[in-house]
Amino acid sequence: MIELYYWTTPNGHKPTIFLEEAGLEYEIHPINIGRGEQFSDEFLAITPNHKIPAIVDREPADGGQPLALFESGAILEYLADKSGKFLPAKGRERYITLQWLYWQMGGLGPMAGQNHHFRNYAEEKIDYAIERYVNETARLYGVLDQQLADNDFVAGHEYSIADMAIYPWVKSPQDQGQDIEDFPHVKRWMENIAARPAVQRAYALTEQINPDDGVEMDEEARRHLFGKR
Repeated sequence: MIELYYWTTPNGHKPTIFLEEAGLEYEIHPINIGRGEQFSDEFLAITPNHKIPAIVDREPADGGQPLALFESGAILEYLADKSGKFLPAKGRERYITLQWLYWQMGGLGPMAGQNHHFRNYAEEKIDYAIERYVNETARLYGVLDQQLADNDFVAGHEYSIADMAIYPWVKSPQDQGQDIEDFPHVKRWMENIAARPAVQRAYALTEQINPDDGVEMDEEARRHLFGKR
């Protein structure tokens, strides 16, 4: 049994997509990051970084004590190795997949996240910051578009954890100041990923867990999310 500590953010959607695709048994523990639940003692015992997602594997392969993990990329890699799905066990295909996973973790996620913050949430609109992050996000979309020009999926012709990591971060390009028509290969790929039943089930959890997703945040949520403590 995988216990998933989750909220409806791009990083939160990554493990739900994997778990639904792989058919692994899991249980969700919602962590309402707009109400500060990520700072609870219970959650900090699992992840000292007080960020979602995190998991606890109650039945790790080594037969030892339950294993707690944080960082969405590490979680995807672990679940892939545990299940033997969506990540080659060895060889060049494994490392090609991992390089695109790390590309998302180190580049697309942080840049798109800052983009989204300065465009949509910052109380002070700073033109320099907005331009910088919108432009860098566009560059990264261009890198992805080029990769997908000759590949069905991000790491080649097989669906993988790289696709699961990247999709939630490009699902709403308009929120990042991007016109998806500028990136036709990304658009085709996004439509294919969105049509997958497991992805649809993963996103359906939003309505169950956080039906107010997309509603303008209040001042309490701003304090918890943006460090006003």
